[in-house]
Amino acid sequence: MINVLLVDDHAVVRMGLKMLLNSLEDMEVVGEASEGNEGIEKALETKPNAILMDLSMPHGKDGLSATAELKKQLPDTAILILTMHDDEEYLFRAIQAGASGCVLKSAPHDELVTAIRSVCSGNAYLHPSATKRLMEEYLGHLKQDETDTYQLLSDREKEVLTLIAKGYSNKEIAQQLFISVKTVETHKGNLMEKLQMKTRPELVNVALKKGLLGYGIQ
Repeated sequence: MINVLLVDDHAVVRMGLKMLLNSLEDMEVVGEASEGNEGIEKALETKPNAILMDLSMPHGKDGLSATAELKKQLPDTAILILTMHDDEEYLFRAIQAGASGCVLKSAPHDELVTAIRSVCSGNAYLHPSATKRLMEEYLGHLKQDETDTYQLLSDREKEVLTLIAKGYSNKEIAQQLFISVKTVETHKGNLMEKLQMKTRPELVNVALKKGLLGYGIQ
């Protein structure tokens, strides 16, 4: 049986959630609270498996503060944030506070039930639009990281990278740039270290993405 504590400042919302969850064979609402401080008190008293925590409660402690406090005292209790805000700022703050997931208040009942079961099984749960934004944020950071490492290259190293990608040998690069082969090898070692790459194909891929060969890939 999954014991659930409801923390929401709207009595009507708590009533609806209680009716829904108590109608399920594997869930039971063991307590209610209208603000964060009361929620902490009830949680320590009932020690639920899951807490449905409203994010915005104007009176008393807010949902994020209560979540952070509860995770210190009841680390094994899963906390699922209920929010009206489909906003990544709230999502990130909730995760940082220790929440196991977030569900929009406008979500269908079956999504909420699935989310509760998921976090009580030790998994995280994010509503679909939040998952999409997290992936976009993650991929954006990867792209930014790649851009940043490329910007570490000197102009000469970029020239060497371009010629390597075009298939020139160290000797041919030296001749084109009017430098010694040893200097070419030094530039090559430096740019590979900065880009954190070890093989010529990896360097060619970077050159293609940056359009150094006159054409590129996405």
